[in-house]
Amino acid sequence: MSFFKKMKERFFKASSKIDAGVQAIAERKVLDDAALEELEDLLIQADLGVDVALRASAAVAEGRFGKKIAADEITRLLATEVAGILEPVARPLPLFSEAKPQVVLVVGVNGSGKTTTIGKLASQLKGAGKSVMIAAGDTFRAAAIEQLQVWGERAGVPVIAKEVGSDAAGVAFEGMERAAAMGADILMIDTAGRLQNRADLMGELEKIVRVIRKRDETAPHNTLLVLDATVGQNAISQADIFSKVADVSGIVMTKLDGTAKGGVLVALADKFGLPIHAIGIGEQIDDLQPFDPEEFADALTGRVV
Repeated sequence: MSFFKKMKERFFKASSKIDAGVQAIAERKVLDDAALEELEDLLIQADLGVDVALRASAAVAEGRFGKKIAADEITRLLATEVAGILEPVARPLPLFSEAKPQVVLVVGVNGSGKTTTIGKLASQLKGAGKSVMIAAGDTFRAAAIEQLQVWGERAGVPVIAKEVGSDAAGVAFEGMERAAAMGADILMIDTAGRLQNRADLMGELEKIVRVIRKRDETAPHNTLLVLDATVGQNAISQADIFSKVADVSGIVMTKLDGTAKGGVLVALADKFGLPIHAIGIGEQIDDLQPFDPEEFADALTGRVV
C-alpha cells in the first residue's frame, strides 16, 4: 500500500468529519451566510485555526455566494486552499555536505514521538548512504535512552549514551567528539522536553548549543521540532515556546493516524511558516515520510482524486 493510501485511510477521523459537514452544507438550496458559518465552524473544529477557516470559507464563497454548490466542488476548493498554505513550507531536511558531522538537534515535549522519530530518521538516512550517530541527550528518562539504543541496534547506528541524570551537554559534546573521530556525516542529538519549568528547558538547550559550538561554531545545523498531532491546538503553543527557546529550523509532525486533529498542521504552517520536513502516520519505519502538501490536503479534506 502506498504512503498516500495509508494516509487517507488513517486520516479517516479528520477527513470523514470534514466530509460529513461538507455534505450537509451542499444539501442546502444555496450557499448562504448560514452555510458559510457552518463551514467556518467545521474547519475550526478540525483544528485548522480561525484565520485559515475564514480564508478557506471566503475562497469557497467567491463567485458562488447565493448559488447551489456541489460537495465535491467545496472539497476541491478547500483542498486547493490548504495546499496553497502548505506548499511554501514543504521542504525536505536539508543535508549540508560542507558540515561534518552535520548536527541535528531534536526538540519537543516528552511523549511527542521525538525519540522514535530520531530512530526512524537515522535508519532512513543510513539507508540513503549516510553515516549516522545518535547522542541520547534526554538524560532524564531511562526509557528515552533505552528506546534510542533499541533503534540504534535496529538501524546499525551507534548511540552515545550515559546513565540517567548525566549532564546532557556532556553527552552532546561526547557525541560531537566521537562523530568527528569516526567521520560521521550526521549526528542527531535527542533532548529532554520538560515544559513544566521553561527556564530549566531554556537553560539546558542553551548549554547544549554552547557546548557543541566549542567543536563547531556553526552547529547545530538543524533544530527539528517534533510535534504530536493528537494534541491539536496545543501544538501551536508548543511551537511558540520552542521557537523562543531554540532556533527551530523545521518541523516533523507525528501520530497523524487515528486523530481528528491533523488540521493543526495547516494552522502551524500559516502562523509560523517553518519548513515541514516529514510526517508520521504509524509506528513502522516507512510510516515517516517526506511531507507532500497536495497529498496531505487531499487526505485531510477527504477529496477523491
